[in-house]
Amino acid sequence: MIVFPNAKINIGLNVISRRSDGYHNLETVFYPVKVKDALEAIESDEFAFTSTGIEIPGYANENLCLKALDLIRKDYSVPGLAIHLHKAIPIGAGLGGGSADAAFFIKLLDQKFNLCLSIEKMEDYARQLGADCAFFIRNQPVFASGKGDEFTSITLDLSRYYIILVMPPVHVSTGEAYRGVKPATPPFSLKDLIGLPIDQWKGQIKNDFEESVFKNHPSIRGIKSALYEAGALYASMSGSGAAVYGIFKDPAELPGLEKNNQVFYGM
Repeated sequence: MIVFPNAKINIGLNVISRRSDGYHNLETVFYPVKVKDALEAIESDEFAFTSTGIEIPGYANENLCLKALDLIRKDYSVPGLAIHLHKAIPIGAGLGGGSADAAFFIKLLDQKFNLCLSIEKMEDYARQLGADCAFFIRNQPVFASGKGDEFTSITLDLSRYYIILVMPPVHVSTGEAYRGVKPATPPFSLKDLIGLPIDQWKGQIKNDFEESVFKNHPSIRGIKSALYEAGALYASMSGSGAAVYGIFKDPAELPGLEKNNQVFYGM
């Protein structure tokens, strides 16, 4: 059985306060986009996990898909599997690729082995793997709060727009991004601002990580500027970076950004 985990972008990201558990309270909007991995699992007498595409850092046994499998095997009988992941979602980009893989793997196991898991149960497993992981179970636009795992449904449809996603050859660690942020309550909630027309988002909806990340990595600031110069209605870094996206009214081409960056059109 094969599934195709997709990425997400953050529309706005406010870091509000530090929590006693070491995380931060934040508010953001998660929106699914069409950059996708491919994840396949078949029954096998011998367990195997392999990957192709973008090289995945770290040890294979630390992959979130395998951690998801371990969680479910505590409660359900799942036979031996050969798992293959083809990685196309950029890593360290603020696009949630690893979380998407884990969440889609939970859904794959549920369907393949008739586990009859409820949406809420799958989200519970996913929350144990990462703050944004549970989003990918329903995989629909949400306003996220808490540490990024408390969801409120919103009405947001960008299908009439054209999204360009740019990934520079830059790595921004989550730790680096948070070190540059001073938590604060914003004057207006993102939950209210997201209802504005998209051409009013600029200057109203912001990503708190951008100030320090742009200071340390000017090339990322340059990508955002280039997207606006090309006519984007709204442009932002996603999550803690380094990916940047632009929302356009009409299709656009940005050959100038293709020279040094990975560019995804029509997301």
